Amino acid sequence: MPVKALLMSVLLAAALLAAEAQAKLTIEITGGVEGAQPIAVVPFGNVDGAKPDVDIAAVVAADLARSGKFKPMPRREMLMTPHREQDVDMREWQLLAMNSLVVGEVTPRATGGYDIRYALMDVFSGKTLLADTVTSTTKGLRNAAHRIADAIYEDLTGEPGIFATRIAYVTSRGHRGRVALRVADADGFNAQTIVDSAEPILAPAWSPDGRRLAYVSFEGRQSAIYVQDLASGRRERVASYQGINGSPAFSPDGRRLAMSLSKDGNPDVYVLDLSTRQLTRLTDHYAIDTEPAWSPAGDHLVFTSDRGGKPQIYRVAATGGPAQRVTFQGDYNAAASYSPDGRWLVMVTREGGRFRVVMTDAQGGARRWVSNGSLDESPSFAPNGNMIIYATQNNGRGVLAATPLSSGASHRLSRDAGEVREPAWSPLAR
Repeated sequence: MPVKALLMSVLLAAALLAAEAQAKLTIEITGGVEGAQPIAVVPFGNVDGAKPDVDIAAVVAADLARSGKFKPMPRREMLMTPHREQDVDMREWQLLAMNSLVVGEVTPRATGGYDIRYALMDVFSGKTLLADTVTSTTKGLRNAAHRIADAIYEDLTGEPGIFATRIAYVTSRGHRGRVALRVADADGFNAQTIVDSAEPILAPAWSPDGRRLAYVSFEGRQSAIYVQDLASGRRERVASYQGINGSPAFSPDGRRLAMSLSKDGNPDVYVLDLSTRQLTRLTDHYAIDTEPAWSPAGDHLVFTSDRGGKPQIYRVAATGGPAQRVTFQGDYNAAASYSPDGRWLVMVTREGGRFRVVMTDAQGGARRWVSNGSLDESPSFAPNGNMIIYATQNNGRGVLAATPLSSGASHRLSRDAGEVREPAWSPLAR
């Protein structure tokens, strides 16, 4: 399907959908984990009458399981539940074939909230690899658990964890209703509505500091690009030209916003300086140029264009100039974005009438299939590069899927009802 026809079909479909703002985003593990490290996350002890309403150890174990690199021990198989390092008998855990052990305690603070002390231990050496105390408010216990999981993941793998990050997505339900832009924790909890509208919302994109979202809204039945501050709710309309205003993408330094505009004819790629409001045109072609995505270094962008007759991925310098074609395999490649290290691209390709997610090297060469659906779209890498999130279909309903690249495990992020689409993963938590 040509880019223009695909774009129009997406907009038409979005215009007919509506949002159920209060439905919860849930996560199902839909694939097995092979070669994952065995780890035991023992239920944390409650000290001095602590009564946290979040099971910290359960959240940590679930986070590690979703990474595809760890296989937490089921609690029913734990014969003992120590909470401190000095109470651990490593021989018991060695017999259970665990590689690592996590123990911890939750203590109430006099001023409110909790101190969460935890320790990560190597079962076979008996050494404590990591010990720390995390302070949390009562409402922030899940985030504290995610930060603990991040620290454990990084200590054991040498890579940053992504459990304290967030996911932006668009929800819709029924016909002639409302659409919502929402943000949830990476495990689907704490979902919040950022924008609620009677008109379509498309293409959410995070700023590098995770404080702002850019998106396309059709308020007034005309596309416009907005940038919204998440903490204050303040938003600013940054592009509302005649015609198409679409596909916003923040530069790695957060100072510029790439976009696709048709104000001068066919859609082309532009870059807006957010402080000076200077608009620079990067492509100038009679074809359709859309879906720009920055390289991690910020020196060039990739984008989708049908200038060769079929949608393919092209590359252009951030200062403009001739565009170079990147993909040559297949007659349809679109919606590409880079891995955080710049070595890989993820995109949508068409094969046998099915739209699937594929990963290639940055030069468009060797391919690795990521998804196996028939209408998979909007793929992007997790901020540590070890997982890919995308929109797919499950029983005729739009859901999100996250696939770890280290194993065959996959996780389906679904809703109680309605449609979920257009996922965007936030940067690493700071």
